[in-house]
Amino acid sequence: MNFSHFVRIDRERRGLECHYVVHTGNPKFTVELTPDHEAPDKLGRGVIKRVCVPNSWAGDYGQYGQLLAAAQEFFGQSHPGDAPARR
Repeated sequence: MNFSHFVRIDRERRGLECHYVVHTGNPKFTVELTPDHEAPDKLGRGVIKRVCVPNSWAGDYGQYGQLLAAAQEFFGQSHPGDAPARR
């Protein structure tokens, strides 16, 4: 999968870690994820906590579902300090 349109942002706010994946291509969106603590590596593909999309984001929901799955995959493959794996 080509992850060139995804960016991962990790923040710490009030002692809590926040993880975001931003899709910079069209349609633009941001996904907030939390690590999957039940995964063997305690990170997994992440659990979607929130999705932020523009009001005009409507149409082919199958395509958007694929992009959200790709955002989760990108989260799982990108670790702070490491370049994301590209296929």
